[in-house]
Amino acid sequence: MLNQELNVKLAGGYELDLPKMYLVKQKFDQAKLESIPAAVKQEIGKESIKRTVKKGDSIAVAVGSRGIANLFEIVRAVVKELQGLGAVPFVLPAMGSHGGATDEGQKQVLASYGITEESIGAEIKSSMEVIELGTTETGMPVYLDKYASEADSIVVINRVKPHTDFKADYESGLMKMMGIGLGKHKGATKMHSYGFDQFERVIPEVGNYVLAHSKIIFGVAILENAYDKTKKIEAIPAGEIASREKELLVEAKALLPKILVPEIDVLIVNEIGKDISGSGMDPNITGKVGSGLPGFEAPPIQKVIVLDLTEKTHGNACGIGMADVTTRRLVEKIDFNYTYANSITSTVLEPAKIPVAMNNDKEALVVALRTCNRITIPEAKIVRIHNTLELGEIMVSEAAYQLIKDQENIELIEGPFPLSFDENGFINDNM
Repeated sequence: MLNQELNVKLAGGYELDLPKMYLVKQKFDQAKLESIPAAVKQEIGKESIKRTVKKGDSIAVAVGSRGIANLFEIVRAVVKELQGLGAVPFVLPAMGSHGGATDEGQKQVLASYGITEESIGAEIKSSMEVIELGTTETGMPVYLDKYASEADSIVVINRVKPHTDFKADYESGLMKMMGIGLGKHKGATKMHSYGFDQFERVIPEVGNYVLAHSKIIFGVAILENAYDKTKKIEAIPAGEIASREKELLVEAKALLPKILVPEIDVLIVNEIGKDISGSGMDPNITGKVGSGLPGFEAPPIQKVIVLDLTEKTHGNACGIGMADVTTRRLVEKIDFNYTYANSITSTVLEPAKIPVAMNNDKEALVVALRTCNRITIPEAKIVRIHNTLELGEIMVSEAAYQLIKDQENIELIEGPFPLSFDENGFINDNM
């Protein structure tokens, strides 16, 4: 690792005439559910759903590892409604190789979202053991969590959202969770071995096989608005999941937030993490995708800086490879076991690579600006975001502000002001 003095020297020194910044609000659709328990009660109370729940049956409630808004409330409400119908639900992690691909690691991921046996009032069964459910028509083996296979029935909970590595009719959602999440490390590894360019075929092939040969009775699909708030919860009978999820994905894509600046020289991302996106930072927002597959629309960006990891990512830094510059602070927080297990399972190594790591935020910005082409630094188009989930308020430089100030969905909050750093070179505000 470079010593501090050499880092500063290579950065060209600290003294730059940085542009003034503006804090602006980006306005998106804010509609959200007012009551999670009421929405879950209504959905599970539908005749098509409640008739699938048998009194006394054990029901495996499959829960993933993504940073889903209100996940604890949703899971607790589902458990409560199933108990109210006389069933005996238990929760199991359906998260492939996440949590370091260990039983305890996956329980810890659930606990980080507040999901414990005490908080939800139901047992949590975590195991990496699977059974082989069978093989598809093309000869692909399909695996299923051992505890799920032993239950009388299965309920799958997941958010439907555009994926961060490929584009297809099914991306992140119930169909993917049935093959990769419930398949645990073995199933996730097998499916990823086909490559993301084959997921358009692989996900429906495996998902439909699980639906036909396991005991799934319904799925709980979640949609979120641009502000990471729960927009919709929908319980879907097993026989309708394949058709309905396609429609929900179209809705989810329309709800995605975006950076409204049409061209960016330097994007500063305060934090990345698995609780933010499966890719750490969502390429649907940044356009930076590890798989290299097309279809990710975003403003052109010359350089991306990532400053830190979220606490809930537990050191999993997948996605850092999509940055050009980072900080030592971030690198020192990386749990390489978690990060490499996730990246190797996906067969895409790019997201786990370490970019240029500088001593602090100011050095990182200096390097990013000095390595941009065709700009003068005072006129650089800089955008700073908290993470790719929270785009309601962003910080932009003078040149970037001039490009968006007249848009009706942009509101000025504060500015212009200098970007301020503390004595150690770290940005000293909490945007």
